[in-house]
Amino acid sequence: MKKRVLAVLLSAAMVASLAVGCGSSSKSDEKSETKTETAKDTKEETKDVEAVEQRTVYVTPEWLKSAMDGNQKGYEDVVVAEVAYSDDAKDCESYQKGHIPGAIYVGDVEVEDATGSEEGAYNLLSADVIEKNLLSHGITKDTKVVLYGGDISGTARVAYAYIWAGVEDVKIVNGGIDAWEKAGYETETKANEGTEAKDFGTTVPAHPEYWTSIEDAKDKVANDDNFKLVSIRSEEEWLGKTSGYNYMDKAGEPDGAVWGKGAKTAADVADFTNDDGTVKDLDGLKEVWKDCDFTLDNHLAFYCGTGWRATVPFLVLYENGYDNISVYDGGWYEWLMHDDYPVQVGDPASADCQHTTVGELPTGKAAK
Repeated sequence: MKKRVLAVLLSAAMVASLAVGCGSSSKSDEKSETKTETAKDTKEETKDVEAVEQRTVYVTPEWLKSAMDGNQKGYEDVVVAEVAYSDDAKDCESYQKGHIPGAIYVGDVEVEDATGSEEGAYNLLSADVIEKNLLSHGITKDTKVVLYGGDISGTARVAYAYIWAGVEDVKIVNGGIDAWEKAGYETETKANEGTEAKDFGTTVPAHPEYWTSIEDAKDKVANDDNFKLVSIRSEEEWLGKTSGYNYMDKAGEPDGAVWGKGAKTAADVADFTNDDGTVKDLDGLKEVWKDCDFTLDNHLAFYCGTGWRATVPFLVLYENGYDNISVYDGGWYEWLMHDDYPVQVGDPASADCQHTTVGELPTGKAAK
């Protein structure tokens, strides 16, 4: 729902040492030696962390720490960013409280329209604006980017946008800051900023095929048997009992859509997460989808209410090499803007399913 790094541990040791004073204190020397030894030990510990493929999205905190320690070939220089919906790091409580050392701050509003206007509809921003925002952080197509955030689907939303734009190596710390801290790694409160880059290195978007417009979604679901418009919404949203959102007064789904499960409410992707809060792997998603009306051979265009939840299954399939995937960005929110668009209310496999249009839908279905 709406809503809604490059660190060197030695610098932390230096700061701690200087804070004690400039005298020749033996305690100060002991602390400095201890921190240096700890840093060395950590680098030694992360030497054996297994490498991952470029296209791998979800990585462990241990992998990121190994990269930051210089133990992952090709990842000695990564840009790590905390993701949240605020447009300024100063307004992000979690970033201010403590973030991964060296992490910059990135807002979801840097990749999507935040007004909800008919022109924007919470869709991705224009290619030139997203490119400008990426460059402001020093991110180009060749930058190694590692994201994390408190909202699983919000972080996935930014990762998806970066891949769509053309960043060739985008990863997410699976489990976020909680997993990082649980692994025993330190955080910092110092704000960090990237160094602006001038040239992204390719035309944005480099992968327009990963984005499906409302017009294409409507046409293909009606005329392309291999195309599946997959709803990543809660059961109550899927059956038309509620829109799931307090600013959408009508409930239902685009006619011809199939259910991909994924959520218990409009604010989660609970079906796609493990008990520890990490995102499930492909086998986990296959288990969720074992009785769904689509296969991985279909072109799967995922959607939800406004484009967040849909990006999680997209990323899992993407990192497993699938290219017959996209996100219908506008979701139910944009569909509601067209009174003549076809709608289904209820389980399409049931005789009780109603087929109508947006304009004929009853109101009063907004989430309370």
